Amino acid sequence: MDSLTQIVLGAAVGEAVLGKKIGNRAMLWGAIAGTIPDLDVIARSVTDTITATAVHRGFSHSIVFSVLMAPLLGWLLHQIRKRENVGWKGWSWLFFWGLFTHPLLDAFTTWGTQLFWPFKTRLAFNSIFVIDPLYTLPFLICVIIAMIKRRDSLSRKRINNLGIYLSTAYLLVTLVLKWVAFTKVEKSLKRQGIEYSQISTRPSFMNTILWNINVDTPNEYLIGDYSFFDSQEISFTSYPKKREVSQLLASREEVQCLIDISEGWYILEQEGDQWVYNDLRFGLIAIDPEKPQFVFRYFLDDNGDKIIATEDRPDRSNMKTVFYSLWSRIRGN
Repeated sequence: MDSLTQIVLGAAVGEAVLGKKIGNRAMLWGAIAGTIPDLDVIARSVTDTITATAVHRGFSHSIVFSVLMAPLLGWLLHQIRKRENVGWKGWSWLFFWGLFTHPLLDAFTTWGTQLFWPFKTRLAFNSIFVIDPLYTLPFLICVIIAMIKRRDSLSRKRINNLGIYLSTAYLLVTLVLKWVAFTKVEKSLKRQGIEYSQISTRPSFMNTILWNINVDTPNEYLIGDYSFFDSQEISFTSYPKKREVSQLLASREEVQCLIDISEGWYILEQEGDQWVYNDLRFGLIAIDPEKPQFVFRYFLDDNGDKIIATEDRPDRSNMKTVFYSLWSRIRGN
Protein backbone atom coordinates (compact mmCIF):
# COMPACT_ATOMS: atom_id res chain seq x y z
CA MET A 1 0.00 0.00 0.00
CA ASP A 2 0.99 3.66 -0.23
CA SER A 3 3.17 5.24 2.46
CA LEU A 4 0.36 7.21 4.14
CA THR A 5 -1.74 4.08 4.60
CA GLN A 6 1.18 2.15 6.10
CA ILE A 7 1.94 5.06 8.46
CA VAL A 8 -1.69 5.13 9.63
CA LEU A 9 -1.75 1.36 10.11
CA GLY A 10 1.54 1.42 12.02
CA ALA A 11 0.32 4.28 14.23
CA ALA A 12 -2.90 2.43 15.07
CA VAL A 13 -1.02 -0.77 15.88
CA GLY A 14 1.47 1.14 18.05
CA GLU A 15 -1.42 2.74 19.94
CA ALA A 16 -3.08 -0.65 20.45
CA VAL A 17 0.14 -2.11 21.89
CA LEU A 18 1.55 0.71 24.06
CA GLY A 19 -0.80 3.69 23.77
CA LYS A 20 -2.09 3.44 27.33
CA LYS A 21 1.48 3.51 28.70
CA ILE A 22 3.22 6.12 26.56
CA GLY A 23 0.45 7.94 24.68
CA ASN A 24 1.17 9.47 21.27
CA ARG A 25 4.76 8.21 21.31
CA ALA A 26 3.33 4.76 20.69
CA MET A 27 1.70 6.07 17.52
CA LEU A 28 4.95 7.71 16.45
CA TRP A 29 7.07 4.59 16.90
CA GLY A 30 4.34 2.41 15.43
CA ALA A 31 4.27 4.62 12.33
CA ILE A 32 8.07 4.36 12.02
CA ALA A 33 7.90 0.57 12.36
CA GLY A 34 5.19 0.46 9.69
CA THR A 35 7.43 2.13 7.12
CA ILE A 36 10.61 0.10 7.72
CA PRO A 37 9.78 -2.81 5.35
CA ASP A 38 9.61 -0.40 2.41
CA LEU A 39 13.23 0.59 2.91
CA ASP A 40 13.95 -2.17 0.41
CA VAL A 41 13.42 0.52 -2.26
CA ILE A 42 17.01 1.55 -1.49
CA ALA A 43 17.97 -1.37 -3.74
CA ARG A 44 17.01 0.80 -6.72
CA SER A 45 19.95 3.07 -5.95
CA VAL A 46 22.57 0.39 -5.44
CA THR A 47 21.73 -2.28 -8.00
CA ASP A 48 20.17 -2.83 -11.42
CA THR A 49 16.45 -2.57 -12.19
CA ILE A 50 15.79 -6.31 -12.46
CA THR A 51 17.50 -7.14 -9.16
CA ALA A 52 15.77 -4.24 -7.40
CA THR A 53 12.40 -5.38 -8.75
CA ALA A 54 13.04 -8.92 -7.50
CA VAL A 55 14.10 -7.65 -4.06
CA HIS A 56 11.04 -5.41 -3.60
CA ARG A 57 8.57 -6.85 -1.10
CA GLY A 58 10.84 -9.82 -0.51
CA PHE A 59 12.81 -10.48 2.68
CA SER A 60 11.83 -7.18 4.34
CA HIS A 61 8.16 -8.12 3.92
CA SER A 62 8.44 -11.56 5.48
CA ILE A 63 7.53 -13.10 8.83
CA VAL A 64 11.22 -13.97 9.27
CA PHE A 65 12.19 -10.29 8.98
CA SER A 66 9.57 -9.27 11.55
CA VAL A 67 10.67 -11.94 14.01
CA LEU A 68 14.38 -11.12 13.65
CA MET A 69 14.17 -7.32 13.58
CA ALA A 70 11.54 -6.71 16.27
CA PRO A 71 13.66 -7.75 19.28
CA LEU A 72 16.74 -6.01 17.86
CA LEU A 73 14.90 -2.73 17.28
CA GLY A 74 13.09 -3.11 20.60
CA TRP A 75 16.39 -3.53 22.46
CA LEU A 76 17.99 -0.57 20.67
CA LEU A 77 15.06 1.72 21.48
CA HIS A 78 15.06 0.52 25.07
CA GLN A 79 18.70 1.61 25.37
CA ILE A 80 17.82 5.05 24.01
CA ARG A 81 14.52 5.60 25.84
CA LYS A 82 14.44 3.43 28.93
CA ARG A 83 10.98 3.23 30.42
CA GLU A 84 10.42 0.80 33.22
CA ASN A 85 6.72 0.46 32.39
CA VAL A 86 7.60 -0.65 28.86
CA GLY A 87 10.93 -2.50 28.82
CA TRP A 88 12.59 -3.99 25.75
CA LYS A 89 9.85 -6.60 25.49
CA GLY A 90 7.19 -3.94 25.19
CA TRP A 91 9.13 -2.10 22.49
CA SER A 92 9.82 -5.39 20.71
CA TRP A 93 6.12 -6.25 20.71
CA LEU A 94 5.30 -2.85 19.20
CA PHE A 95 7.93 -3.26 16.48
CA PHE A 96 6.80 -6.80 15.66
CA TRP A 97 3.21 -5.79 15.02
CA GLY A 98 4.28 -2.65 13.15
CA LEU A 99 6.60 -4.67 10.91
CA PHE A 100 4.26 -7.63 10.44
CA THR A 101 1.02 -5.80 9.65
CA HIS A 102 2.76 -3.92 6.83
CA PRO A 103 3.33 -6.97 4.57
CA LEU A 104 0.05 -8.48 5.75
CA LEU A 105 -1.76 -5.49 4.25
CA ASP A 106 0.43 -5.53 1.14
CA ALA A 107 -0.61 -9.13 0.55
CA PHE A 108 -4.04 -7.86 -0.50
CA THR A 109 -2.53 -5.84 -3.37
CA THR A 110 -1.54 -6.94 -6.87
CA TRP A 111 2.21 -6.91 -6.22
CA GLY A 112 1.80 -9.00 -3.08
CA THR A 113 4.58 -10.01 -0.69
CA GLN A 114 6.94 -12.90 -0.01
CA LEU A 115 5.44 -13.27 3.44
CA PHE A 116 6.81 -16.80 3.75
CA TRP A 117 10.36 -15.99 2.59
CA PRO A 118 12.71 -17.84 1.91
CA PHE A 119 9.99 -19.68 -0.03
CA LYS A 120 9.45 -17.93 -3.36
CA THR A 121 5.65 -17.99 -3.17
CA ARG A 122 4.34 -14.44 -3.47
CA LEU A 123 1.09 -13.92 -1.58
CA ALA A 124 -1.15 -11.58 -3.59
CA PHE A 125 -4.93 -11.54 -3.11
CA ASN A 126 -5.39 -8.81 -5.76
CA SER A 127 -8.37 -7.36 -3.92
CA ILE A 128 -7.35 -3.75 -3.21
CA PHE A 129 -5.48 -1.08 -5.15
CA VAL A 130 -2.31 0.33 -3.56
CA ILE A 131 -4.18 3.61 -2.97
CA ASP A 132 -7.76 3.25 -1.75
CA PRO A 133 -9.45 6.19 0.02
CA LEU A 134 -12.23 3.98 1.40
CA TYR A 135 -9.60 2.05 3.34
CA THR A 136 -7.32 4.92 4.37
CA LEU A 137 -9.57 7.91 5.15
CA PRO A 138 -11.85 6.37 7.84
CA PHE A 139 -8.75 4.80 9.39
CA LEU A 140 -6.88 8.13 9.37
CA ILE A 141 -9.82 9.99 10.93
CA CYS A 142 -10.04 7.46 13.77
CA VAL A 143 -6.29 7.72 14.47
CA ILE A 144 -6.39 11.54 14.53
CA ILE A 145 -9.37 11.58 16.91
CA ALA A 146 -7.68 9.03 19.17
CA MET A 147 -4.50 11.11 19.13
CA ILE A 148 -6.18 14.14 20.74
CA LYS A 149 -7.80 12.18 23.56
CA ARG A 150 -6.16 11.39 26.90
CA ARG A 151 -4.01 8.29 26.73
CA ASP A 152 -5.76 6.63 29.67
CA SER A 153 -9.29 7.34 28.42
CA LEU A 154 -11.52 4.49 27.33
CA SER A 155 -12.79 6.53 24.36
CA ARG A 156 -9.22 6.75 22.95
CA LYS A 157 -8.90 2.99 22.95
CA ARG A 158 -12.35 2.53 21.45
CA ILE A 159 -11.88 4.99 18.59
CA ASN A 160 -8.47 3.52 17.73
CA ASN A 161 -9.92 0.02 17.76
CA LEU A 162 -12.81 1.24 15.61
CA GLY A 163 -10.31 2.30 12.94
CA ILE A 164 -8.68 -1.13 13.02
CA TYR A 165 -12.06 -2.90 12.85
CA LEU A 166 -13.33 -0.73 9.97
CA SER A 167 -10.19 -1.16 7.89
CA THR A 168 -10.10 -4.91 8.49
CA ALA A 169 -13.78 -5.24 7.62
CA TYR A 170 -13.19 -3.32 4.38
CA LEU A 171 -10.37 -5.70 3.42
CA LEU A 172 -12.74 -8.62 3.90
CA VAL A 173 -15.38 -6.85 1.80
CA THR A 174 -12.85 -6.43 -1.03
CA LEU A 175 -12.36 -10.20 -1.07
CA VAL A 176 -16.11 -10.68 -1.46
CA LEU A 177 -16.24 -8.08 -4.24
CA LYS A 178 -13.34 -9.80 -6.00
CA TRP A 179 -15.17 -13.13 -5.82
CA VAL A 180 -18.32 -11.57 -7.30
CA ALA A 181 -16.33 -9.92 -10.11
CA PHE A 182 -14.46 -13.17 -10.83
CA THR A 183 -17.76 -15.08 -11.02
CA LYS A 184 -19.18 -12.53 -13.47
CA VAL A 185 -16.10 -12.88 -15.67
CA GLU A 186 -16.31 -16.69 -15.65
CA LYS A 187 -19.96 -16.59 -16.72
CA SER A 188 -19.25 -14.03 -19.45
CA LEU A 189 -16.43 -16.14 -20.91
CA LYS A 190 -18.69 -19.18 -20.90
CA ARG A 191 -21.49 -17.31 -22.68
CA GLN A 192 -19.03 -16.08 -25.31
CA GLY A 193 -17.58 -19.56 -25.79
CA ILE A 194 -14.04 -18.48 -24.93
CA GLU A 195 -11.66 -21.25 -23.85
CA TYR A 196 -9.08 -20.18 -21.29
CA SER A 197 -6.56 -21.59 -18.82
CA GLN A 198 -6.41 -18.80 -16.25
CA ILE A 199 -8.21 -15.63 -15.17
CA SER A 200 -6.75 -12.75 -13.18
CA THR A 201 -8.97 -10.00 -11.73
CA ARG A 202 -7.86 -6.94 -9.76
CA PRO A 203 -9.39 -3.60 -8.78
CA SER A 204 -8.67 -0.58 -10.94
CA PHE A 205 -7.24 2.74 -9.75
CA MET A 206 -8.46 3.82 -6.27
CA ASN A 207 -11.73 1.84 -6.25
CA THR A 208 -13.30 -1.60 -5.94
CA ILE A 209 -16.20 -1.02 -8.35
CA LEU A 210 -14.29 -1.40 -11.62
CA TRP A 211 -12.19 -4.56 -12.01
CA ASN A 212 -9.48 -5.15 -14.60
CA ILE A 213 -9.37 -8.58 -16.21
CA ASN A 214 -6.61 -10.69 -17.77
CA VAL A 215 -7.53 -13.96 -19.47
CA ASP A 216 -4.88 -16.47 -20.54
CA THR A 217 -5.59 -18.42 -23.74
CA PRO A 218 -3.15 -20.60 -25.72
CA ASN A 219 -1.90 -17.94 -28.13
CA GLU A 220 -3.12 -14.63 -26.77
CA TYR A 221 -4.14 -12.68 -23.71
CA LEU A 222 -7.60 -11.18 -23.52
CA ILE A 223 -7.79 -7.97 -21.53
CA GLY A 224 -10.97 -6.25 -20.42
CA ASP A 225 -12.75 -4.76 -17.44
CA TYR A 226 -15.98 -5.17 -15.50
CA SER A 227 -17.94 -2.63 -13.47
CA PHE A 228 -20.68 -3.58 -11.04
CA PHE A 229 -22.82 -1.04 -12.92
CA ASP A 230 -22.37 -2.77 -16.28
CA SER A 231 -25.48 -3.72 -18.24
CA GLN A 232 -23.79 -5.19 -21.34
CA GLU A 233 -21.52 -8.18 -21.98
CA ILE A 234 -17.85 -7.87 -21.06
CA SER A 235 -15.71 -7.06 -24.11
CA PHE A 236 -12.10 -8.10 -24.45
CA THR A 237 -9.14 -6.87 -26.46
CA SER A 238 -6.74 -9.48 -27.82
CA TYR A 239 -2.97 -9.21 -27.25
CA PRO A 240 -0.93 -11.93 -29.03
CA LYS A 241 1.70 -13.59 -26.84
CA LYS A 242 4.33 -13.67 -29.61
CA ARG A 243 6.21 -16.42 -27.79
CA GLU A 244 7.92 -17.78 -30.92
CA VAL A 245 9.66 -14.56 -31.94
CA SER A 246 10.77 -13.81 -28.36
CA GLN A 247 11.79 -17.35 -27.38
CA LEU A 248 15.54 -16.73 -27.51
CA LEU A 249 15.37 -13.53 -25.46
CA ALA A 250 12.94 -15.07 -22.96
CA SER A 251 15.46 -17.83 -22.23
CA ARG A 252 18.00 -15.35 -20.85
CA GLU A 253 18.46 -15.40 -17.07
CA GLU A 254 17.54 -11.76 -16.48
CA VAL A 255 14.35 -12.02 -18.53
CA GLN A 256 13.43 -15.25 -16.75
CA CYS A 257 13.68 -13.30 -13.50
CA LEU A 258 11.16 -10.77 -14.82
CA ILE A 259 8.89 -13.59 -15.98
CA ASP A 260 8.97 -15.11 -12.49
CA ILE A 261 8.17 -11.75 -10.93
CA SER A 262 5.19 -11.23 -13.23
CA GLU A 263 4.04 -14.82 -12.59
CA GLY A 264 3.98 -15.60 -16.31
CA TRP A 265 1.71 -12.68 -17.25
CA TYR A 266 3.93 -10.99 -19.81
CA ILE A 267 4.39 -10.03 -23.45
CA LEU A 268 7.79 -9.53 -25.09
CA GLU A 269 7.56 -7.42 -28.23
CA GLN A 270 9.69 -5.28 -30.49
CA GLU A 271 9.14 -1.59 -31.06
CA GLY A 272 11.44 -0.86 -33.96
CA ASP A 273 14.84 -2.21 -32.88
CA GLN A 274 13.93 -2.05 -29.18
CA TRP A 275 12.75 -5.05 -27.19
CA VAL A 276 10.07 -4.23 -24.60
CA TYR A 277 8.95 -6.40 -21.67
CA ASN A 278 5.31 -5.79 -20.64
CA ASP A 279 4.16 -6.92 -17.19
CA LEU A 280 0.44 -7.54 -17.63
CA ARG A 281 -0.49 -7.83 -13.95
CA PHE A 282 -1.12 -4.11 -13.50
CA GLY A 283 -3.12 -3.59 -16.65
CA LEU A 284 -3.20 -0.71 -19.10
CA ILE A 285 -3.18 3.05 -18.71
CA ALA A 286 -4.85 5.14 -21.41
CA ILE A 287 -2.72 8.28 -21.44
CA ASP A 288 -3.35 8.15 -25.17
CA PRO A 289 -6.87 6.65 -25.58
CA GLU A 290 -5.96 5.49 -29.07
CA LYS A 291 -2.85 3.65 -27.87
CA PRO A 292 -2.98 2.55 -24.21
CA GLN A 293 0.23 1.10 -22.78
CA PHE A 294 0.90 -1.32 -19.95
CA VAL A 295 1.58 0.37 -16.61
CA PHE A 296 4.76 -1.63 -15.98
CA ARG A 297 7.02 -2.11 -18.98
CA TYR A 298 10.77 -2.30 -19.42
CA PHE A 299 13.13 -1.55 -22.28
CA LEU A 300 15.62 -4.42 -22.64
CA ASP A 301 19.15 -3.93 -23.92
CA ASP A 302 21.79 -6.63 -24.38
CA ASN A 303 25.31 -5.40 -23.56
CA GLY A 304 26.82 -8.78 -24.42
CA ASP A 305 27.21 -10.07 -20.87
CA LYS A 306 23.71 -9.45 -19.50
CA ILE A 307 20.34 -7.94 -20.22
CA ILE A 308 19.89 -4.41 -18.88
CA ALA A 309 16.31 -3.33 -18.13
CA THR A 310 15.13 0.27 -17.97
CA GLU A 311 11.66 0.94 -16.63
CA ASP A 312 9.45 2.96 -18.98
CA ARG A 313 7.11 4.98 -16.79
CA PRO A 314 3.88 6.26 -18.40
CA ASP A 315 3.76 9.95 -19.29
CA ARG A 316 1.58 11.63 -16.63
CA SER A 317 1.03 14.90 -18.47
CA ASN A 318 -2.48 13.93 -19.54
CA MET A 319 -3.85 12.38 -16.34
CA LYS A 320 -7.11 14.34 -16.63
CA THR A 321 -8.04 12.15 -19.57
CA VAL A 322 -7.21 9.03 -17.57
CA PHE A 323 -9.38 10.09 -14.63
CA TYR A 324 -12.25 11.06 -16.92
CA SER A 325 -12.09 7.71 -18.73
CA LEU A 326 -11.89 5.87 -15.41
CA TRP A 327 -14.92 7.67 -13.99
CA SER A 328 -16.92 7.09 -17.18
CA ARG A 329 -16.07 3.39 -17.15
CA ILE A 330 -16.90 2.96 -13.44
CA ARG A 331 -20.44 4.17 -14.17
CA GLY A 332 -20.94 1.15 -16.43
CA ASN A 333 -20.94 0.19 -20.11
